[in-house]
Amino acid sequence: MTSHPRDTPQFYLTAPSPCPYLPGQEERKVFTHLVGRRARDLNEILTQGGFRRSQTIAYRPACEACRACISVRVVVDDFQPSASQKRILARNDDWIGTPEPNRPASEQYALFRRYLDARHGDGGMVDMTVLDYAMMIEDSHVDTHLVSYRRRGPDTAITGRGFGAPLAFCLTDVLADGLSMVYSFYDPEEAGRSPGTFMILDHIRRARRLGLPYLYLGYWVEGSRKMDYKSRFRPQERLMGQGWVRVS
Repeated sequence: MTSHPRDTPQFYLTAPSPCPYLPGQEERKVFTHLVGRRARDLNEILTQGGFRRSQTIAYRPACEACRACISVRVVVDDFQPSASQKRILARNDDWIGTPEPNRPASEQYALFRRYLDARHGDGGMVDMTVLDYAMMIEDSHVDTHLVSYRRRGPDTAITGRGFGAPLAFCLTDVLADGLSMVYSFYDPEEAGRSPGTFMILDHIRRARRLGLPYLYLGYWVEGSRKMDYKSRFRPQERLMGQGWVRVS
């Protein structure tokens, strides 16, 4: 019997299942576990190679007849918001994001449930329990944290924190070359503010302040309305057969 060192990644392939983005297509994924002392380094390498993280799993599409899922990352230093994105930044100027440890809390799960029920009632996450949510947030062997968004308060300039009920959260990984937005959700009553777009714009600013060149957004799927918004953050790089290709 062949043995493998504990830190040597082993890759597995899922069975075919219906594609959540393109009707009539099937998806398969290749995945490995992010555990042990090399989890952080492995996550860095795999993210740069087009993988995404979910808890202690790194995965990427491995569909037999389709290559529609394309990894995208924003080129932080060259990014300039469009006119509509500037309006979204101004509209949400009373929001402030604060990095927090990736520890689950009841107020997070309550907001998460409202978000799923209002925005993704037929999605694959709708049945997630409070335990499932807790594992999504804290089950990690890499450098990750939550960014919580609340309204600015009278002492925000001193404390650097907002106040009141949370309006949105983003689970964010910190990589050597950028930030990776793992999952975000928000109060559905605030949908008119375009909070999803605002959180991406805010993370671009965060990456710039940290001196990190990229913001990883996951997969863009041409022809999928769910993923179309990612193409609006340019210049960006897309992972193609020949490597990362800049799109301006």
